[in-house]
Amino acid sequence: VEIKHGRICQLAFLGQIVTRAGLRLPGNIATDGTKFSDIGEGWTGSFQVPTDGALQILFFIGFLELFVMKDVTGENEFVGDFRNGFIDFGWDSFDEETKLKKRAVELNNGRAAMMGILGLMVHEQLGGSLPIVGDL
Repeated sequence: VEIKHGRICQLAFLGQIVTRAGLRLPGNIATDGTKFSDIGEGWTGSFQVPTDGALQILFFIGFLELFVMKDVTGENEFVGDFRNGFIDFGWDSFDEETKLKKRAVELNNGRAAMMGILGLMVHEQLGGSLPIVGDL
């Protein structure tokens, strides 16, 4: 569970920084003409997503959780190994010590991201300004 939450928080933190930098997907988020650029950042933005879009996100995450992001082949080497004999990216070429070190780095980065996104969410609710991120 910690690895999964760490991976999600890494994406959340990156998403916060990218959207606050002004980078948005092109086009519309809904058929009523609402653009991605019309959606705010952070908590405010999460409540501005149209209901149909939020439901699509919920169902997509549920699909990933139930059918994709799990060990379906029984070949996993460790908790959080969702390759399922499909994607390798050279993992099998590392020795055991390197694998252990890389897993520890991912775990620590996930922990840092959990604290980072929590800090951004708290500061957003408190208001004020942060270096790099700007006004919240």
